[in-house]
Amino acid sequence: AEEELVCDVLSFPSGLLFWQLKKSGVWQAPCQAVCLGHVAKDRLITFQYFNFLKRMYVTQCNRDLSQRAKPKSDSVASPLHELQQLDQEKKVIHKIRPNSPVYQPLSEPSRRNEMGETKPAAGAEGLVAAVRAEAKEERQWKEMKLRLDDLPGILARLSKIKLTALVVSTASAGFAMAPVPFDLTCFLLASLGTGLASCAANSINQFFEVPFDSNMNRTKNRPLVRGQISPLLTVCFAACCAVPGIALLALAVNPLTGALGAFNIFLYTCCYTPLKRMSIANTWVGAVVGAIPPVMGWTAATGSLDAGALLLGGILYSWQFPHFNALSWGLREDYSRGGYCMMSVTHPGLCRRVALRHCLALLGLSAAAPLLDVTTWTFPVVALPLNLYISYLGFRFYRAADRSSSRKLFFCSLWHLPLLLLVMFTCKKSLLEQEDKDLLGESHGRATEMRLP
Repeated sequence: AEEELVCDVLSFPSGLLFWQLKKSGVWQAPCQAVCLGHVAKDRLITFQYFNFLKRMYVTQCNRDLSQRAKPKSDSVASPLHELQQLDQEKKVIHKIRPNSPVYQPLSEPSRRNEMGETKPAAGAEGLVAAVRAEAKEERQWKEMKLRLDDLPGILARLSKIKLTALVVSTASAGFAMAPVPFDLTCFLLASLGTGLASCAANSINQFFEVPFDSNMNRTKNRPLVRGQISPLLTVCFAACCAVPGIALLALAVNPLTGALGAFNIFLYTCCYTPLKRMSIANTWVGAVVGAIPPVMGWTAATGSLDAGALLLGGILYSWQFPHFNALSWGLREDYSRGGYCMMSVTHPGLCRRVALRHCLALLGLSAAAPLLDVTTWTFPVVALPLNLYISYLGFRFYRAADRSSSRKLFFCSLWHLPLLLLVMFTCKKSLLEQEDKDLLGESHGRATEMRLP
């Protein structure tokens, strides 16, 4: 039996081509295959035509293999989309239509059911309205109204009351360490003037740093940043503190103390504040600012700059480096966001080295106190454990350079300074020893004058 192969070809540019081939004939007559190739060449049958014929044959003979459109599967909703849908469903408020004026008597159970359905709906409506009102208030600008009850707290935060208390305490220590009789009136006037000068300097500092403080987590709640007080009122408050404070120090105490107070305000506001965004030298300038208050206390008592005043200033100067460097180490991200150029941000290795150096410097300064006749030799011996411990923590901070070591050094510095000043005051040379030494010096001078021809 002979099988026939029939191929239907669609219309092509060369027309329709139909032919029938007998399978046995092609195998038995190779010459006919050659002739068929010439005909295919003349009819412009290419490889693409044969490929098309093959696809048509497979499609017609095997209907099951033909392509079918598959239904698109439902996409799996993401959890976020489901939560949004739930929020939208919760926000839907079903309005309760008012009842018709026609009176229809209801039974007691139906009336209770209706009241039970109405109360949750009204509660949900009130809750959603409250949330919307609160969100609307948050999006709108608010006018901060200053109340007289809040003014003392705002001014206290504006003047950095804790820092001002530290400044006054160091000035009081300098006054107490002076080798003169204690004058209570002069002490109170000097403390008050120093406190007013510190309040003025801190207020002006916050006035200049409002745009930078708003970028830091540590300072974003300051009164000027939050708008609790106006800039004009801040400047007026600073002026009302600076002018009486400097006048009090210069007129009621002595001109030298008043000049030191005015110079300290200028140094803090006009040098240290802009340097914080320019160079790491701001830390050294700030240390000088912190070292002047005990010198002011000494000059308020004696009226002169002696070796004891410089010694107290040197102790405060060196103490500030482990204190501030350890504090700034944990606030590096904040200082970076605020745009401040601190050693902990730009020079972390130098930050740790400087902290360790000044911890060791406290040992030398404590040993120099009896040499300058400020204290007895008991002071460096008693202060040795305190200075060794802070030096040990400074060394740990230098080696580890982590938040744990910096926090330990910072908290140690908080109690180290008061204890060191207290030990220094208890080991202070008495007035009798000072007078005896002065008398011996005068008698020795007279004796040498008498021996001279």
